[in-house]
Amino acid sequence: MAQARGNTRQRIQDVALDLFAEQGYEGTSLREIAERLDVTKAALYYHFKTKEDILIGIFQDLTRPMDELIEWAGEQPRTLETKQEVLRRYHVALLAAAPLFRFMQENQAAVRELSVGLTFKERMLTLNDLLQEPDSAMTDKVRCVSAIFTLHAGTFFMQNIEGDLKDKQEAVLEVALDLLAQAQPQPGPR
Repeated sequence: MAQARGNTRQRIQDVALDLFAEQGYEGTSLREIAERLDVTKAALYYHFKTKEDILIGIFQDLTRPMDELIEWAGEQPRTLETKQEVLRRYHVALLAAAPLFRFMQENQAAVRELSVGLTFKERMLTLNDLLQEPDSAMTDKVRCVSAIFTLHAGTFFMQNIEGDLKDKQEAVLEVALDLLAQAQPQPGPR
């Protein structure tokens, strides 16, 4: 029984996210989600009372890998190798959470109004802190921020560039890793 309930929750979240991306968060009703699922509103309410509850559930499920990454990185030495692994793992998490990020991009105003928007911003700031050194030059801080956003942009905008999907994903990661490597303190005069 618990397995079926978990599947229903996941189906609700998947359908809701599709509708939110298609029609916008504000433009989607619980009734439309129920209709798309071919269930009653009562069945939907059993799992989620509001659209925000659905969205919070989606964020929790899709951002769990990011939370685990932040926790892992906080326990590692602050070496270039660790930072590179942070970017690699974040890239994998981004690819898995692409529907959520598509929603966030297309519904920025709604996300800002919801509690999930703030927690995502906090995660991004923490991730950035893990990549850059506090005493870094401003250009190196920009490189670290740019490495993260290269992964974000690559996840969404590379779909408009011709080429093999795997090749594009590898190229995006390579550029992000290059930016990170350039941002690391170099021995001797610069």
